[in-house]
Amino acid sequence: MTHNEKLVFLIEELLSESSPYRGMKIPEDLGKRKRLLRTLMNIREPKPIQDAFLKIQDEYLQEEVKEKGIVDGETLTPSAADSRLVLWKGDITLLKTDAIVNAANSSLRGCFVPCHSCIDNAIHSASGIQLRLACDDIMVKQGHEEPAGGAKITPSYNLPCRYIIHTVGPIVSGPLKETHCEQLADCYRACLKLAEENKLKSVAFCCISTGEFHFPHRRAAEIAVKTVQEFLVGATQIERVIFNVFQEEDYEIYQEILG
Repeated sequence: MTHNEKLVFLIEELLSESSPYRGMKIPEDLGKRKRLLRTLMNIREPKPIQDAFLKIQDEYLQEEVKEKGIVDGETLTPSAADSRLVLWKGDITLLKTDAIVNAANSSLRGCFVPCHSCIDNAIHSASGIQLRLACDDIMVKQGHEEPAGGAKITPSYNLPCRYIIHTVGPIVSGPLKETHCEQLADCYRACLKLAEENKLKSVAFCCISTGEFHFPHRRAAEIAVKTVQEFLVGATQIERVIFNVFQEEDYEIYQEILG
């Protein structure tokens, strides 16, 4: 199968199991085809799927990542103030490192809004259907939603990193409270603790809670850096923590704090 044939196959298979979309004509435009595949993956409930589908999906998603360009976290320039800390602006789904951190919602099953711009949606879309199934298994066994400040770890499936650490940041509606700040610090500690328990040497953090959850950007960055630095003071095998940003505003804030 060519890359495009794999794309069509995946769309057809997902359309066939989705009654609202069944019989829908696949667009000719490549960009619209990719958007349709992502939409169908986003809205799919966590339910079993055939191994034949997963085989083609895995091939397709890994080819997509390679085409976009994998970034090796070990090659990134560390902070002058602390060689264990790195600031990097880019797409976290392309980062080759031991673990990346996903800013999840309390259901921990990913974003169901088609092609939403949140990092949770981007990570699940690039990782594959297995990620939602793995998260669902964790949450079914847990029996309740993940609280703010908590974290869980899963394989990365089709991403270049080894693991994904999912954490639930605080939702800020109205004035920022000390409780929000404590919960955000708990997110960073919980993620680093999971990395430690799984003997990981490198972790890449996204900007937790600053998007859909409306945590003020500067205060979030201050908490992130302070909490990570305090954790690294203790005995740990973690050698590199990457602060991954996507917006220029966040890049300038972290640059100033780490500078």
